[in-house]
Amino acid sequence: MCGIAGIIQGDDRPVDVRLLEAMTRALAHRGPDGEGYVLLALGHREKPLAVAGKLSDCRVSGQYAAGLGHRRLAIVDLTPLGHQPMGTEDGHYWITYNGEVYNAPELRRELTALGHRFRSSSDTEVALEAFRRWGPACLDRLNGMFAFAVWDDRSHTLFCARDRFGIKPFYYRRDARRFLFASEIKALLMDPFFARVPNQAAVLDYLTRSRQDHTTDTFFEGIHQLAPGECLTVRGGRAEGPICIAHERWWQVPEGTNAVSADEGAARTRELIEDSVRLELRADVPVGSCLSGGLDSSTIVCLMCRLLAGQPGGEALPGAGRGHRPQTFSSCHADPRYDERAYIRAVLARTGADNHEVFPDPVRLFDALPEILWHQEEPFAGTSVLAQWEVMRAAGRAGMKVLLDGQGADEVLLGYPGYIGSRLTDCIRRGQWISAAREWAAWRRVHGGLQATALAGLARGLLPGGPVRWLRSRVLGEAEWLDPGFAGQYRRPMSSDDRPSLEGHTVLGAHVVRGLTQDLPALLHYEDRNAMAFSVEARLPFLDHRLVEWLVRLPPELKLREGMTKMVLREAMIGVLPEGIRLRHDKMGFVTPQDQWLRGVLRPRIEALLGSERMRARPYWRAPALTELYRGYCGGRSAMGPAVWRWINLECWLRRFID
Repeated sequence: MCGIAGIIQGDDRPVDVRLLEAMTRALAHRGPDGEGYVLLALGHREKPLAVAGKLSDCRVSGQYAAGLGHRRLAIVDLTPLGHQPMGTEDGHYWITYNGEVYNAPELRRELTALGHRFRSSSDTEVALEAFRRWGPACLDRLNGMFAFAVWDDRSHTLFCARDRFGIKPFYYRRDARRFLFASEIKALLMDPFFARVPNQAAVLDYLTRSRQDHTTDTFFEGIHQLAPGECLTVRGGRAEGPICIAHERWWQVPEGTNAVSADEGAARTRELIEDSVRLELRADVPVGSCLSGGLDSSTIVCLMCRLLAGQPGGEALPGAGRGHRPQTFSSCHADPRYDERAYIRAVLARTGADNHEVFPDPVRLFDALPEILWHQEEPFAGTSVLAQWEVMRAAGRAGMKVLLDGQGADEVLLGYPGYIGSRLTDCIRRGQWISAAREWAAWRRVHGGLQATALAGLARGLLPGGPVRWLRSRVLGEAEWLDPGFAGQYRRPMSSDDRPSLEGHTVLGAHVVRGLTQDLPALLHYEDRNAMAFSVEARLPFLDHRLVEWLVRLPPELKLREGMTKMVLREAMIGVLPEGIRLRHDKMGFVTPQDQWLRGVLRPRIEALLGSERMRARPYWRAPALTELYRGYCGGRSAMGPAVWRWINLECWLRRFID
């Protein structure tokens, strides 16, 4: 896990080495274990200049058209042989790479059989040699999370790629004469000539729909990101500036359904998730895990501990924690309504893991918002991100470099309440009224009723898009506070959020695609920035592409049945999980008492922001209405806590990055 940056010059001027170093050093938290650069010229006019350490310590006099920077977090091959940017022996290819390829040992053996000679044991060299051998087609062979850029000296092109789900970030900006890229937006902000202007359409999507990372736009006008499963090619050295030769999606959510029995589904799911955890334990440093007490993280911890203890399926895992008590990290609360320690302790009793508990302090975290936003770089959706920040901080302080986490399971196993609304819609559309009634009754029996997100899924599936958008705005009370001029000017055309289905998919199938491609990227954004703020690599076993491709094609009744979500995983984990966790039906995660915080201890700070001249002058809202609505919310007359958080978080972001 690392930080990458680079500049491709599109005219005859040399690359700005001071800017390249500033961009790379802005990513020091992502890679405290090393710093490196390579400067590259066109037409072999200059030999590549590789620098280990600060670029400013080296005298640069050549006419270099491209520069790559790297900050290293050493996880696999801790020796200097893993230093980046890394070049091939012939100097034709150079890579700056962020992430982990978990099947690197298998690919190394395959490439060795084809005649490649390896100098290191790093997965970076495997990725580089795979690209040299297979070109962009190598992406299909990589099992992992990654964002990288490879310079091809012979064609003067830069090939950039991002993993299937967007676990690792890749941002870029193009101006009249340069193409710049980096792991984080803040690196691109190092350019003193770049004007920081909010992307108003992104701001509106955030304020009204709590959306982020659902497009390739960012909150900064002019800065974009590669979409998950996307690649692009840039050519340098032309007078008219760099050109994006290809902007291509190399991975799609698979379609179709596998006709398998419940027993077959559970057996294959068990095999895949166990193998995913096994692969993601590969490291030359200790590996720990987040532990919320829910089904997903508990599955990972229980499997991890079985593998590390040498039970069936285990392997030699040097450095990963074999022979030591695995370390886990949990967010806890004094209020039992938001606390999962009873479930956490059941996992600890089963596994013998050594758990670290954190208790988020809302006042301290609110006061730390400028720092947290500096790392997140964009406004975020709720205070659960703050709980995750505390967990990652605890892991970093405990010396952990790698944590496993359960992110992604809900999207492929129908874990959110909204999926039942889409499932009911499909039944109703097919005229299966009895099946719909049974599903409805079972859900109500288990959960006590249909949640708001489930009802929203029903509405989206049964009503035209226009009425859905109108109904959403009325339910959320946007008309009371949103400035109509701003909304009218920047509202996007009707999106897939407002349409019930996608071509080739059922309503539920389309919901899963949206979950993976539009909703999950924001959660991965939060996880990556929170973890990397403390130089921790977060690994996500449920997003092994083999497991995802298997689960999304399972019949929905194997995942959502009799009012219970994630049924195939529950059946796969018989004998692995404590029964009280395997059969629990409530869902919490790193939950926080957000309403209590916003209405209570944070009220003085929120009132001060709402009354400030800077916030009242923003073009996004009717300022007098915000204070009135907030006080009504504090008095229990509304449930608009999520909207209140977005107002405040956006204001803090504007002060941190724009003002």
